[in-house]
Amino acid sequence: MGAALSYISTNIASVIDRINRSYFLPAIQRPFVWQPDQIVALFDSLLKGYPISSFLLWEIKPEHRNDWEIYKFIENFRFGDTHNELAEPDGRDVVLVLDGQQRLTSLLIGLRGSFTSRTKYGRRNNPDAWSRQRLYIDLLKDPATENGDENDREDLGVTYGLRFFEDDPKSSPEKLWMKIGAILDCTSDDAFDSLKDSIIDALPDTATRGEQRIVEKNLDRLYRTIWKDGVVSYYTEKDQSYDRVLDIFIRANDGGTKLSKSDLLLSMITSKWEGISARQEIFDFVDLLNDGLDGRNDLDKDFVMKSCLVLSDLDQRYKVGNFTNANLKIIEANWKGIKQSLESTLRLVNRFGIDRETLTSTNALLPIAYYVYKTQCGSLDGSTQFESSNAMGIHRWLAGSLLNGVFGGSSDQTIGASRSIIQQSLTRSCDFPYRALVEGLARRGRLVSFDDNNVDGLLDVNYGQRGCFLALSLLYDTNNWGAVKYHIDHIIPRSLADRKALMAKNLPEALIEKILKSVNRLGNLQLLLSRENLEKSNIPFSEWIQTRDRDFLNRHLIPDEPGLWDVEALPDFVRARERLIRQQLRRFGLDPATFDAAGQSAREAECALGN
Repeated sequence: MGAALSYISTNIASVIDRINRSYFLPAIQRPFVWQPDQIVALFDSLLKGYPISSFLLWEIKPEHRNDWEIYKFIENFRFGDTHNELAEPDGRDVVLVLDGQQRLTSLLIGLRGSFTSRTKYGRRNNPDAWSRQRLYIDLLKDPATENGDENDREDLGVTYGLRFFEDDPKSSPEKLWMKIGAILDCTSDDAFDSLKDSIIDALPDTATRGEQRIVEKNLDRLYRTIWKDGVVSYYTEKDQSYDRVLDIFIRANDGGTKLSKSDLLLSMITSKWEGISARQEIFDFVDLLNDGLDGRNDLDKDFVMKSCLVLSDLDQRYKVGNFTNANLKIIEANWKGIKQSLESTLRLVNRFGIDRETLTSTNALLPIAYYVYKTQCGSLDGSTQFESSNAMGIHRWLAGSLLNGVFGGSSDQTIGASRSIIQQSLTRSCDFPYRALVEGLARRGRLVSFDDNNVDGLLDVNYGQRGCFLALSLLYDTNNWGAVKYHIDHIIPRSLADRKALMAKNLPEALIEKILKSVNRLGNLQLLLSRENLEKSNIPFSEWIQTRDRDFLNRHLIPDEPGLWDVEALPDFVRARERLIRQQLRRFGLDPATFDAAGQSAREAECALGN
């Protein structure tokens, strides 16, 4: 492609003048991600005369301006903001930047804008924690020398005196700071000479002739770099075919910072859907899923886009080729139902206490979302037999899938197999097909339930590990862990199993070591309401249990053997409780029919299949 393209060169000042006047961004561009050090390195390269690679533009003809969603470049960047502002194309020449957004935005920030970042440990919602900074150059810094202070960037290969400051830095006999954007005021050689004369005249009397030459040399170099040299080399694509332009874009960006497929696909959807901004719609929906529900989640655009394929019964592989025009029409027709199903799914799993802290694979949500979508069953938060039974089945299946890593690695085949199993099962019953999924995935080497072959891995989960809450939640008949705050509690208090406390009891060293290895094991952990956990605190279990109801031991699978409740017997207590846990997991794991049937009345319940 390179040999056939004809490139044009121009200076930086003219490009900066066109940004957000005729130069805009297409929806396929990802957000700005560069850091201040990268911006500094870019300006240092320019001042040294290094090439900064070419740019690829796309000229939109007037009759097609309204066919594409376009965005402005960010001039005053605030770290963490990922949404560019929409631009109105009316009455403007529109040229979209396909390759070069990060560099052009960096030039705009350095010359005409600012970079706002949060101070270390500062709270996002505290205005005082944010620092808005602009780029300055030390005109007394000789780039040919290696001497500097600890703030210089020589470790990054930067030798010009470039730094971001919140306020105008004070100059001194050793440093002469100028905001680098001041060079944009030099719209003529006379204007530049006037600026240079004023700076030289303001030098202190102690300045040497050599220092004056460094200042003049730096100013001349900056002026030539911004106004004279054709350092921006670009090619303008004029073909109006979106497919051609998308292909050019993908190839141009291949090998650079990896683009999210969703950034490409959102533009494709926006160009095809009627009366809707897919980019903004999906951004807003992801924000809702992450921050607008009872739990806090960590999903992204790619998850939503892949869900569109899975729930629409399309090829589940997340690649651009699966988002054909025909498939985009199907997704558009299903979008309302897809949104409702994903929101219901997240509300359901958040009610299980599963959120960004415990959801180790977002792909594990897709079979659940597919079932919710096909049955239109909502978040199963009611008290009917159908809702409670299927909610429990989904909880067991999801927790088992996450703990066993069912959707780890390349999971497209597992997603496809799960979807096929659900499709077949729904022709016979509206229930969540726990048994069929467990057995069907097991035949493919993906174990969801726990049996004698894999239960040891679960029992080896220790306090503080990410899967600890999930593992404990499997031990109970309830699944409403997200409604009330629960704590992970040490049944035999950890404070009593401290080495110093044990040594004070004159216990043998071998027993002390066994106790220390047992105290954080799953067999010594339970889930308690936060207030219960605070009440229990460091009270010996044999005392605290007297304040509980008679069924407490059964609910928490605790051996009804008071002789095991003392800290000296902790290793034996853990072994005894692990036997009870194994029995419970066999009941849940080896008899999946427990959750595959909600009774004849539920099977006959009215259920809307298919969308």
